[in-house]
Amino acid sequence: MKTLGYYNGKYDEIDKIMIPMSDRSHWFGDGVYDATCARNYKTMAIDEHVDRFFNSARLLNINLGFTKEYLKDLLNELVQKLDDDELFVYWQATRGGNGLRSHNYDKEQKANLWITICPEKITDKDREYKLTSMEDTRFLHCNIKTLNLIPSVVAYQHAKENNCDETVFHRGDIVTECAHSNVHIIKDKKFITHPADEYILPGIARAHLLKACKALNIEVEERPFTVDELINADEVIVSSSGDLCIRATEFEGKAVGKKDSDTFDRLKEYIYQEWLECTKK
Repeated sequence: MKTLGYYNGKYDEIDKIMIPMSDRSHWFGDGVYDATCARNYKTMAIDEHVDRFFNSARLLNINLGFTKEYLKDLLNELVQKLDDDELFVYWQATRGGNGLRSHNYDKEQKANLWITICPEKITDKDREYKLTSMEDTRFLHCNIKTLNLIPSVVAYQHAKENNCDETVFHRGDIVTECAHSNVHIIKDKKFITHPADEYILPGIARAHLLKACKALNIEVEERPFTVDELINADEVIVSSSGDLCIRATEFEGKAVGKKDSDTFDRLKEYIYQEWLECTKK
């Protein structure tokens, strides 16, 4: 198959899968999701992604109606059906109860499970990003991976229209994250990242960077940092499941970072070697 779409037990090419109009995602964006990449038909960090997915569902009181092992087995089974072996693997659960539109819901109804899989390569490790910024006016549950992504859609479009690769969110002077990535800085050999609180999504790639820092004896500070600190950082790093460890070299049209290649290169190589090792044949 070139692409795969799955909905409640049925699967086919993505454009052939039909979703009921009564699915609560259409009316309320009432659901949660997660996503990762696969290579050689091996799904990257599947345990961590599934754990985060279940936590998001728990925080929104969505009754998934299946176990973590069931979902992992299903994802591993479905990736095998694709022609390509470098893939973007996405899944979401929408709150059960496909009836007429109503704000309230039945807690006992089991969720609707969606999965889409399509060819996609992770970002070239040597690519450099240009960044722009926007005030972060999103709600205060950014740690929950919900379907309500309009602010991120608008922010990412803002980046593209300004010939940039990502938009950095900030609340006043404090940097939070990007439209669909986490953002970090290196200063004086220290890796600095916003704490995993309600203002950011706890990125799996972010967690792997923290583990890499521990392995490489790089000091870590999990604390809020300012826009000015980002501008004056020795390195600026963007990370996500598709952008594992990307150097940013421009912010609002001005050069940033590229002052500590030794620390950055050590981190980058560690992360990409981990990716290759975890997804080797």
